Amino acid sequence: MNLSPHFTLAEACASNKAREKGLDNRPTDPRIIERLRYTALTILEPVRAHFGNRPIIYNGFLSWYRTPAVNVAAGGVPTSQHMSGEAVDIEIAGISNLDIAHFIRDKLEFDQLILEFYNGIDPSSGWVHASAVADRVPRGETWTFTNGKKKLGLA
Repeated sequence: MNLSPHFTLAEACASNKAREKGLDNRPTDPRIIERLRYTALTILEPVRAHFGNRPIIYNGFLSWYRTPAVNVAAGGVPTSQHMSGEAVDIEIAGISNLDIAHFIRDKLEFDQLILEFYNGIDPSSGWVHASAVADRVPRGETWTFTNGKKKLGLA
């Protein structure tokens, strides 16, 4: 099932952690599928188009939807927007994660934007976590999370 021109439900549910633990990572609530579609259209498609239609990946695939069991197995926080289909972790090969984060911050509407484990030396270090919400006013929060420390704003 296509969620948008370049992203499928199968991609949204792909998870090494789910495979490793033998967990089913498919959403059962149709509202989650609609949120996945919204995230694809408002975050992923504009990012992909801006950076020359290069594939968006994280750790070999997108880190996007997580069932509660997969979220626990992955070490996610109990309030993770990955479980509601609103958040995705992304990277683009050859593009600085800081550049991706700046594009999202400056050009897109988002709920939360976190530059995670970016070290400021290696442009491909870490990843970008972005979330989008359709049913409430987005917070527009930006954070950098490195070495167990969270700070307001981007690196």
